[in-house]
This record gives sequence, C-alpha cells and structure tokens, in this order.
Amino acid sequence: MRKALGKGLEALIPELGNALKSQPEGTLKLPIEKIKPNRYQPRENFDETAITELADSIATHGVVQPILVLPVDNEGFYEIVAGERRFRACQKAGLPEIPAIVKPASEQESFILSLIENLQRKDLNAIEEAVAYKRLIKEFNLKQEDVAQALGKKRSTIANTVRLLSLPDNVQNAVISGTISGGHARALAAIEDKEKQAFVLDQIINQQLTVRDVEKISQKQDKKVLDKDPDIVVAEEEMQRALGTKVEISYKGKKGKIIISCHSLEDLNRVIDQIIKK
Repeated sequence: MRKALGKGLEALIPELGNALKSQPEGTLKLPIEKIKPNRYQPRENFDETAITELADSIATHGVVQPILVLPVDNEGFYEIVAGERRFRACQKAGLPEIPAIVKPASEQESFILSLIENLQRKDLNAIEEAVAYKRLIKEFNLKQEDVAQALGKKRSTIANTVRLLSLPDNVQNAVISGTISGGHARALAAIEDKEKQAFVLDQIINQQLTVRDVEKISQKQDKKVLDKDPDIVVAEEEMQRALGTKVEISYKGKKGKIIISCHSLEDLNRVIDQIIKK
C-alpha cells in the first residue's frame, strides 16, 4: 500500500496527488526502444542480481505492474517516471514491449514522482537521497521547507541529509557501497575534525561501531570544546588560520603544550617555514 504523501504535495504540484492515486481503465503496450530512462532518476546504483531475478520472473509471469511514463517529444518517445527496475528487467529479458501508463507531467512533477517512488520503496542510499534533495532544491528553486512539506518529512531531516554531501569522498563512498549506514554518516558529519572523522570511519568498519557509539564520540568532542577555556579556543583558531593546519593547545597549571598536525614531511617543512618567518 502506498504511503501517504506530504500534505503540501498537491499544493506544490497541482493534481499530482490524484495522478498518483488514480488507476486508468487500461494500459498501453509501448515498444522498449521508445522508452528513455528518467534523466532525474535519483538512484545511481542498480542491483544487477536483483534485476536479473526480476527479468527471470517477468519472462515467466509477465509484467505485473505497468510502468509510469510521460511523453517527451513528437517522435513517440516516452520518459520513465516510475518503474525503471521493471524497464531494465524487460530489456534483460528481451521483451519487445512493456505495459505502461502514460501521464502528462512537467519536469518538476517527473522528478518528484521518481523521487517519491524510490523513497517509498527505500531504494535510495543516503547519498543518493541527499543528491536528489539538492537537485530538487537547486533546479526548481525550492526551499528545504518546500521539499520537506511536499515529501511529508521534517525540514531538519532534509537539511541533515543534504549535509552528508559535505562529507569527504571516502565517507560518501562507504555509504554508497553499503559499508556504513546513513545513520553512521549523519553521526560522522557531526565530527568537525577530518582526521578524527577518518579515524572513526575506520573504527566503524573494523570494530563494527553502532550509530549510537559514533554519536557518543561526537558528543564527547562537543563537551571537550565546551569545557576548554575560550581564550585557548581563540588561540587555537588563530594559529590554525596562520599555519593552515590543525593546532591543539592544552594548558594546565603553569605548563602547556601545543600540538601542530602535519600530514607529510613537505607539510612539516611548510609549517616550520611559516613559524620561522613569523
């Protein structure tokens, strides 16, 4: 059963709710070669094993549920709005035609329909979801509040998901490959120190840390910053700007220690030159 759409969806896209809910009396048989993948398809990775299994099922039982398409030109071509897995499976099975429901829709409607289908089927990983939200916001000049209301989600959910795109490539790739979950990635995004972020990523993979474990690490980091003398924090920030690398200052009683991070011998020489010049 299809989940309820966001309350603001019909307001954002007129009559879209009815288009999703209505079932036409019949479907068309469209030639496979006249079907184009959705250019706004939010999912970047398809499980080829699952596609093959679906192709075998379709070869035996046929396509149970028609795909949803929209006309894209005057030459009889159609673009998929929902059902790209079925389309790929039909291609693999060698079928010449596929049952389809044709719906007139704008580019924005097409994108949101495709996004909704994938979100409701939970087919997207967190990075694909973040990319889809960002494209929706940028290409159609929407606000996070608009997207949240349209999809029935909290604005903070949209914001926290889009924030994942600021993570380093190795973290994003770990999400895409399924090595870590979206929850892990959200917890890692709260760790500002990139070196510590990379260390915790290794810990997640090698020691199977839970999302809650990573959240605790992030909270400890926040507490440490809050407990530090504000003057020391300012001094750290000034030195980091001057040297272009992470600087940590610890001070207790009459003694203190400054730790300057270097990532290579070349980086070390650069930092030394910076200090000597000053």
